[in-house]
Amino acid sequence: MRVVHVKNAQQREACLARLCAEVYGHQAGLAPLATFAGTLGVLVKQEAARVLALVDNQQRPVALALLVLDEAGQGMEVSLLTALEGSSVANPAQRLIQELALKAPLKVVASDAKQEAMFREAGITRWFDGEQGLRIGLGAQHPAEGLDDLTRTLAFDERSVVASFKQDKDTFEGYKSRFVRGLESFPTTL
Repeated sequence: MRVVHVKNAQQREACLARLCAEVYGHQAGLAPLATFAGTLGVLVKQEAARVLALVDNQQRPVALALLVLDEAGQGMEVSLLTALEGSSVANPAQRLIQELALKAPLKVVASDAKQEAMFREAGITRWFDGEQGLRIGLGAQHPAEGLDDLTRTLAFDERSVVASFKQDKDTFEGYKSRFVRGLESFPTTL
């Protein structure tokens, strides 16, 4: 197994579409499409986001993650993470985080105790209490000593993306078409 940084634009779009669909669910309204569009239209253009995949020994993707840089360019937050169904690898999302934590200045946000336990198993060892009951974990490579040292993760305004969809039907149809095409052309190997 190894981690692949998906740089090819067509494969990146396909992996991002699949990641959004898996994380939000296939019946989640505009959220997956807005995340897909905002990530491509803002974060990827600014070279602030990376799509990574864990592939098995046959080069088949078994887990996907979206990493987004912080404002200082010192850390990377795991923005989206999913294990792909039918994987022959045990705990593929956890293994992806484990590999990334060894090499990248990783920040994770756990929404519940189960997710925090998975991140801990993956090697995220420093934990802090964030706002609204969220737990923030930092990998060994992350330079921050605590919450006060963290800079904001780069982001886009999801409401603005949705508003642009409502105002400009061509923009909406363009991203919708790219999203569907991405799902249909998800690579079997990377």
